[in-house]
Amino acid sequence: MRILLILLLTLQINSLKADEIFNLVKIPNLEIYKLNNSNGLKFLNAKNNIVIGFENNIRCNKSNKKNLDEKFSLISKNLSIYEKYFLNKINLRFIVLCENLYVSEINTGGIPDHKKRTLILDINFNEKYFERVIHHEIFHIIHNSFKVIFDEDVWSNYNDKTFKYAECSTCSNRLGLDLYNQTNGFLTEYSKSIASEDMAEVFSFLMTDQVKIKNIVKKDSILLNKIRYIEKGIDKIVNF
Repeated sequence: MRILLILLLTLQINSLKADEIFNLVKIPNLEIYKLNNSNGLKFLNAKNNIVIGFENNIRCNKSNKKNLDEKFSLISKNLSIYEKYFLNKINLRFIVLCENLYVSEINTGGIPDHKKRTLILDINFNEKYFERVIHHEIFHIIHNSFKVIFDEDVWSNYNDKTFKYAECSTCSNRLGLDLYNQTNGFLTEYSKSIASEDMAEVFSFLMTDQVKIKNIVKKDSILLNKIRYIEKGIDKIVNF
């Protein structure tokens, strides 16, 4: 009887927390996956399919428990890099884990929302790029919280004067995520879409393959300036 009472109480607490989190992130069909992390991040997974956004343009399928358990160690390893005080500064608290994330019929690795302190991640996204995608989306949270520090006009001026970004990332066909053999100021094709995606790509490589990138910039002065800009910006946030 006592064990049953404890179990019922635990279920009530978890249900209450799930309701409270829905009120914060405004994403339905979530359940708690893991709450107690050293950096304060709260991990939620989709217990049913998610449909949100303008005209329901954001869709993601429920998480397969086995798949989620297998991917979580990699996700946790990458996110544990960020300390609690830094996550508080950039306004990130909740990580939503689901499968096959689409925005307006375009498959994407993640969707950041710094106002709701939330990052949605597609645990089925291409394994080749998945770790980079985590940090790429983290940078969007950083950038959206500190746009004065990461000024897109300043960034654009580092490029060759003949180069122009697209008007938006979704109206560009520059989508490749592979590292260029010859960088010429850009690490990937996706870097050439818009300035904020270029920043996020640089940051993602710095977080996952810093040695390789540091070697590349020895022959690429544009990229060297971009990396220095990112590093200085992060230092400003840390000391903010």
